[in-house]
Amino acid sequence: METITYKIDNHAIDQNIIKQAASVIQAGGLVAFPTETVYGLGADALNPEASGKIYAAKGRPSDNPLIVHICDFADMARVAAEVPKEAKRLADAFWPGPLTMIVEKNGNVPYETTGGLDTVAVRMPNHPAALALIRESGCMIAAPSANTSGRPSPTLAAHVAADLNGKIPVILDGGEVGIGIESTIVDLTEQIPLILRPGYITEAMLCEVIGPVRTDPGILDANSAMRPKAPGMKYRHYAPEAELIVVDGEERAVVQKINALAEKMQAQGKRVGVLGTDETSAAYRGNVFRSMGSRSDEGAIARHLYRVLREFDEDQVDIIYSESFATSKMGQAIMNRLLKAAGHQVLKV
Repeated sequence: METITYKIDNHAIDQNIIKQAASVIQAGGLVAFPTETVYGLGADALNPEASGKIYAAKGRPSDNPLIVHICDFADMARVAAEVPKEAKRLADAFWPGPLTMIVEKNGNVPYETTGGLDTVAVRMPNHPAALALIRESGCMIAAPSANTSGRPSPTLAAHVAADLNGKIPVILDGGEVGIGIESTIVDLTEQIPLILRPGYITEAMLCEVIGPVRTDPGILDANSAMRPKAPGMKYRHYAPEAELIVVDGEERAVVQKINALAEKMQAQGKRVGVLGTDETSAAYRGNVFRSMGSRSDEGAIARHLYRVLREFDEDQVDIIYSESFATSKMGQAIMNRLLKAAGHQVLKV
């Protein structure tokens, strides 16, 4: 299959390109498109065969649910058995934006889209190309991240092409995404709404709108025995090709430990990558150092994470040692992704 990439000007959307991409969705095909979080791999959410193509292209486990992307709040009623009152309040506050809500599904939504669950995850992306594609297609679009399952999520169209070139017909290239980590997921089917995946929208922000909200305690744990109710809960995700180990502790102790580990691995002929920040860039002695940005700019840290993990693949390192990133707002979301990428390998110092 030939993959065609169309360059999109986010400030002046070419409707002819959108129409071509929408026709692919309407015909049951796949289109990769930018959102404000990461690039998504989209198909008609109500077409079971189309959803099946997403799993096949990604190599994604069939019990890992997809998120349904909409362009109008009224569309939630087309997929939900009942629209909770909290959903409207959250939509008014955060949509379009990086928040996904889980509700009970109705009979319109095939189990191929929900991973066999009786719930459906829904969000409205805050990106002009994504909204234009959904609107023009006349479909609600099921879309996980547009990468090979388990790999770092794509924040550039080039990342999509690296994983899926020849497997999908169309990529819409809208440049680098703005946030860089996936949406917050909140389960509204629980008596007290439950955050299943942390993101840009925090627990505190949700509480301000709908009152008490809990965060699943397994978000930063290694327990994967549960059946995933939301994307990314069970399986190792976001992983580079090399083994990744997170070293957590006070900055000076972390630097000393990583340098000691790097020297040991280099003595064995291993090529070592180190993931840190601008503040520690001169302190390490690995073969390759990559910075996530300054600790004073957590938005940059979140935005750079997946790109940097992919760059380590290009560097052909054998092992990566990473600092921990406990930033004030998105620290939980960043660490959730980093720990999954590391398979929860953490050294405390």
